[in-house]
Order: sequence, then C-alpha cells, then structure tokens
Amino acid sequence: MSHEKPCRACMDFKSWAKSQKKTFDSEKESKKKKEESPPVNDNIKRDDCPLDKDELGSKTWSFLHTMAAYYPSSPSEEQKTDMKKFFHIFSKFYPCYVCAEDLQEQLKHCPPQTDSQKQLSQWLCIIHNEVNKKLGKSEFDCNLVDQRWRDGWLDGSCD
Repeated sequence: MSHEKPCRACMDFKSWAKSQKKTFDSEKESKKKKEESPPVNDNIKRDDCPLDKDELGSKTWSFLHTMAAYYPSSPSEEQKTDMKKFFHIFSKFYPCYVCAEDLQEQLKHCPPQTDSQKQLSQWLCIIHNEVNKKLGKSEFDCNLVDQRWRDGWLDGSCD
C-alpha cells in the first residue's frame, strides 16, 4: 500500500496542522486564498472539521464497543459469520492505514469471538487493551464493559 502524504486520519491534529501549514504557505504565495481557509489555531477545535487520528480512534472504539454491547446473546450462525466478516472488512477500510494494518495482524492472531454478546464484548475489550498498551495508555477493566457500553454505571451517573 502506497502512502505518499500523511493524512489527517493517521496523525494527531497538531502534527497534521503543521504539515498542512507548510503546504498552505507555499500555495498561499501563488494563489492568495486566505479567505477560503480559516486559520489554524491550536487552541480551537472545530466540530465540523475532519477527524484527526485521536478523535477517529475514540469515536470508532465507542461505536465498536456499543455494537458489541447490543450484539445478540444467542446469535444465529449467519450473525456470527457476518460479525466476523465485518471486522475483517472493517480492518481493510479503516482510514488510518497504520491502525488498519495493526488490526489486520491482531485478527490473524486473535480472531473475533462471536458466539455471544459477552464473548464479543470481552474479545473487543482485549483487542482495545492491546492497542492501549501499544500507545502507552491505561487498560480498561473488561469486567466493566456492559456497564460502560450498555447498561450504564452502577452509581446511576448515566441515568
């Protein structure tokens, strides 16, 4: 896979903005399109801008964990097969190619566990924790996945 220029989905916002500033500065001299592009400000994040790597990752994990939380307790054979296919196809099209390739490798060594909602949620938590370890982030207690992604916290803070 050829990756000539880093994309926003593969970088944190500040790094991407800096790379864009270099391009912008050279284009600015020839085109003078200042008014078409709002200035980059490291202190302001706009909600209508493309997601950077961190935002994309966070929102993707939220989606995947929520999907697993609502997966059937006793799925049909078709649902099991479809969910396995989903993760394999998803790993091919994820916008951050580094993350996509990492997930493809993880799937080879630890394929999706789709026999029940509990198995899928636990498998996904383990996969997510592997990514967290690689990124130097803390691990999530997989005993709490249903509270976090389906039922809400026992203290009622989600009610």
